[in-house]
Amino acid sequence: MASQGWPPDRFLNRELSWLDFNRRVLSLVEDRAAPLLERAKFLAIFAVNLDEFYMVRVAGLKRQQEAGLAAPSADGRTPKQQLAEISTKVMPMVERHAELAARDVLPSLGDAGIRILRWNELDDVQRKELDEFFIEHIFPVVTPLAVDPGHPFPYISNLSLNLAVLVRNPIEGQAHFARVKVPPLLARFVPLSEESCFTPLEDVIASNLNHLFPGMEIVEHHAFRVTRNADLEVDDDGAEDLLEALETELTRRRFAPAVRLEIESSMPKHILELLMSELPVEEADVHSVAGPLDLSALWQLQDLDRPDLKDPPHQPATHPALVSPEEIPLDIYAVLRKEDVLLHHPYQSFTTSVQRFIEAAADDPQVLAIKQTLYRTSGESPIVEALIEAARAGKQVVVLVEIKARFDEQANINWARTLERAGCHVVYGLVGLKTHCKLCLVVRQEGERLRRYVHVGTGNYNPKTARLYEDLGLLTSDEDIGSDVSHLFNYLTGYSRKTKYESLIVAPHGMRERIIELIEREASSGTSDHPGRIVMKLNNLVDERIIDSLYAASQAGASIDLIVRGVCGLRPGVQGMSESISVRSILGRFLEHSRILYFRNRGEEDLYVGSADMMHRNLDRRVEAIVQVNSQTIKAQLKEVLDLALRDNSSAWCLSPDGEWSRLVAPEGDRVELQKELMRLAGAHA
Repeated sequence: MASQGWPPDRFLNRELSWLDFNRRVLSLVEDRAAPLLERAKFLAIFAVNLDEFYMVRVAGLKRQQEAGLAAPSADGRTPKQQLAEISTKVMPMVERHAELAARDVLPSLGDAGIRILRWNELDDVQRKELDEFFIEHIFPVVTPLAVDPGHPFPYISNLSLNLAVLVRNPIEGQAHFARVKVPPLLARFVPLSEESCFTPLEDVIASNLNHLFPGMEIVEHHAFRVTRNADLEVDDDGAEDLLEALETELTRRRFAPAVRLEIESSMPKHILELLMSELPVEEADVHSVAGPLDLSALWQLQDLDRPDLKDPPHQPATHPALVSPEEIPLDIYAVLRKEDVLLHHPYQSFTTSVQRFIEAAADDPQVLAIKQTLYRTSGESPIVEALIEAARAGKQVVVLVEIKARFDEQANINWARTLERAGCHVVYGLVGLKTHCKLCLVVRQEGERLRRYVHVGTGNYNPKTARLYEDLGLLTSDEDIGSDVSHLFNYLTGYSRKTKYESLIVAPHGMRERIIELIEREASSGTSDHPGRIVMKLNNLVDERIIDSLYAASQAGASIDLIVRGVCGLRPGVQGMSESISVRSILGRFLEHSRILYFRNRGEEDLYVGSADMMHRNLDRRVEAIVQVNSQTIKAQLKEVLDLALRDNSSAWCLSPDGEWSRLVAPEGDRVELQKELMRLAGAHA
């Protein structure tokens, strides 16, 4: 592809593109037309996103640098160059984030009756109340750790909030350093008796340090927070017991190197230098803000009963095909024998569709087997409970639990053991691969034949995130899809070497090649009157071979629209390379998470949905599945979603050839907003 003469900088840097995505999240905080608690929520989301970016992406670059790996990224930057540019780009964002919190959102919440008061803003009555709260609820939990010749500098755990304390012995006059960890299981904002009034937990502890260091003079105290490398490296090829190997690595991860130090700007140089030396971190890894630190804790405010400060409540509708007359139980199998059903969450209910499908299978005596993948699920999972009940009823239940799902490893280990104890056959995935596909297969005895019913999704089997994430799911009894999913489960659980499928495209067995074939078909089949047409809705687009194939299709005259929520490595609109390609990103109330691929195919129109993004990890190191849609009705529904996404002029950003993103501004009286329109349509159809 490079022989086309395209410029060497045709790829945008992945890490910098991700920072652009988080900057778009921050823009949602800046939107003063949005309800206040929604703006506070996006402050929290920005903070959580940045935590994960440092724990994984920055940590990975640092690991490469320390190992002496200077190989450049696809855009030509070495790890050292990327780290330098990340530091330059991220600091203004961090400062803007803190400024929006301290000078805009939190004061506005205070005006609306929700006050987060620092200690110096409290009156004497409030301070007394919190002092009493400290003695009763905090003091027994907190452990001060001294640093002296007999007490080495303590281990600072990942993402923990801490107080650096300097105390002085009044007799000897000697100063000593101590660290106090803010208990992570206590509410981050301590509620006062006055309604909707809170104080940061670290302020309450800091003002009661005399109880932790009696007889000592408290010289100064300052909050700080540490981020560590949290990317697991499990050698599942050489591990005899993957579960045991993963648990060992989880323990080791607690002591991984620090990659970021967050401090309040009031921290003096001598305390900062001590922390930087002991952790250790470099100056470029220090984020200094006015405070309070760790604004991810603003999620706590979402529990407040203040509907006037939130988006209007959204009640997911039951899919029209799954609505049964009163007092007549729904026969979901009869529905699926008649027609395929496309589910669109959170506009349509996960509970009355996917969850009902699995629970019905668990209860149905005619169901012989259920096979399910679980990547992430909720804390109290009705899906897992249904699978357990099915196993207890004597059905064959096979569950592939991906215990290497990042940040959910321990929870998935616990689920795996619970399912095993209930009699389910539990599989942990394949050596060297994560299983990311979202599949459920139900095998049912119907007279003299067995019939297979399938759910293929773009999101996890998690009822909680299904109310927050935008995802698609296909429920079907199509025989080709059922056969393909059966073969795929045999590949996941046994020694099947089948890699060719009728209705599925499966990674890592040729998904990239098949996607490129579909792109090239559009490039070669178009005419001047009917050019090739491609629309892709993705979370991320990074894979260089796919990007180059899109460039080639553009030069062949194909019209290409890309809807990429997060990272995009493609430069659109470049003369002689990508003139006919547009890239937009949509951010809103729900996290855009579905993947849809559209190819005109000379008017035949091929559409696919599934779990895969166009990234190396998805195409090479994960088991992914996307399914071809055959129903004309469902094709029309998917095209409507894509059309609305391309018409959105209110929650969409567009990418320019130079890699800059700009938000669209809707013309007066002609506002189109994807998510609001889909909520309206779901309600109307219901």
